[in-house]
Amino acid sequence: MTDTSEGHRLDPTDWSAFEADLHRVASACVARLRAARELPWQAPPEDMAARVAITGRGMPTTDLFDRIATDIMPHATGNTHPRFWGWVHGTGTATGVAAEMVAATMNANMGGRDQGGAEVERAVIKWLHDIAGWQDGSGLMTSGTSQATILALSCARMRAFPSVRADGLAALPEMRVYIAAGGHSCVKKALEVMGHGAAAIVQVPAPMGRMDVDALRAAIAADRTAGRHPLAVVGTVGSVNLGTYDDLNALADVARDEEMWLHCDAAFGFWTRLADAPWRDLSKGIERADSVAMDFHKWMAVPYSAGAVLIRDETLHLATFRERPEYLAAGADGLAGGDWWATDYGLELSRSFSALKVWATVEGLGMDALGAQITDNCRQAAHMGDLAQASDVLELAAPVVSNLCVIRPLQGEALALAAQLQLSGEAVFSTTIVDGTSCLRAAIVNHRTTTADVEAAVRALEAAARDA
Repeated sequence: MTDTSEGHRLDPTDWSAFEADLHRVASACVARLRAARELPWQAPPEDMAARVAITGRGMPTTDLFDRIATDIMPHATGNTHPRFWGWVHGTGTATGVAAEMVAATMNANMGGRDQGGAEVERAVIKWLHDIAGWQDGSGLMTSGTSQATILALSCARMRAFPSVRADGLAALPEMRVYIAAGGHSCVKKALEVMGHGAAAIVQVPAPMGRMDVDALRAAIAADRTAGRHPLAVVGTVGSVNLGTYDDLNALADVARDEEMWLHCDAAFGFWTRLADAPWRDLSKGIERADSVAMDFHKWMAVPYSAGAVLIRDETLHLATFRERPEYLAAGADGLAGGDWWATDYGLELSRSFSALKVWATVEGLGMDALGAQITDNCRQAAHMGDLAQASDVLELAAPVVSNLCVIRPLQGEALALAAQLQLSGEAVFSTTIVDGTSCLRAAIVNHRTTTADVEAAVRALEAAARDA
């Protein structure tokens, strides 16, 4: 029975009963995490929409939590399974589950004000500066690299055209931003959202997945001759197709010579900086970037969603986004105090406490364990590549650089083979195109993956290819 008395309508009427129900939910969550190896992706039932249709009538929490556990929890993407390597989906951790519950209980709006969570976020950003090799700088937690890219390129534009906030785009020249061919589409989306259009992106040739620096210089010169403004060059730090890394020091030299912004798209590749050699050296030069974007919810196994942007120049960062109307005025004392308000550094005033699950992951698991897991994944990708090379029905489509292995089937069609393995629950590969041919792609960011999983998946792929 719902209590309809004033001031209590949304709270449980029986806290002890709610606590017992919540313990049951927590137990179901732990059981699912413990059984992750037995829970590959399965297609949602045909009546999924009907099961979750909202009636709005209300129900006891016991019934509600039962519905969540039976109708919703089983039908995820399956990325917690150790043989899920499709796209670049992180796996989450038990530590993150606990931190998310605490953050939801606190229910803090992290847009600003004098609260402890602001210092947690600042600690995360400072730690990222250290990992990147920066002595100082600014930054912000984001929902992911897509949002981070918009923030970074907005700062780049502000540096080049300080009047843009007041005057808009009308007085600006055509912009150009340069990225390796095959670079992530979030850069194109960012330029579209910022009002510059898809034409503002220039895809520079990238043989073997690495930007051709001579071709970059030529493209910049051609755009200057045509009256366009070269705004930024984007260095790819772990490409989504092949796991390749641009020569960031060479790009930094170009950015310096051309007085351009250097942004690094390091969504998952940033974390090789925690790995053993030789992988930790793949991102050399990132310490010279003007901005860096990365995700925690991929290779760091933090539950979705959690990303960040680093901006070299804090004064510029504030000039790009800070807006304090009277209802957001800072105070010397009280809750309106605090010398760091996140809303001054981005687009959002209402923000979740996503920094807590990052902080808990790094403090709880430790950098040694995180770095070892990243190293494991790189070794597993290399082993998968060796198995593909040795196969009579598979071949390696490109050299394995980090944690991505791309396999070309010599029999059967890649998309059909990927779907077959997904439906059977044996492994999840995604697909991509390399040299005009469809291939299976494994992006290994999974902390539950073992060498035995890699070997079993390749055997299953070989069997499917032979039967095709």
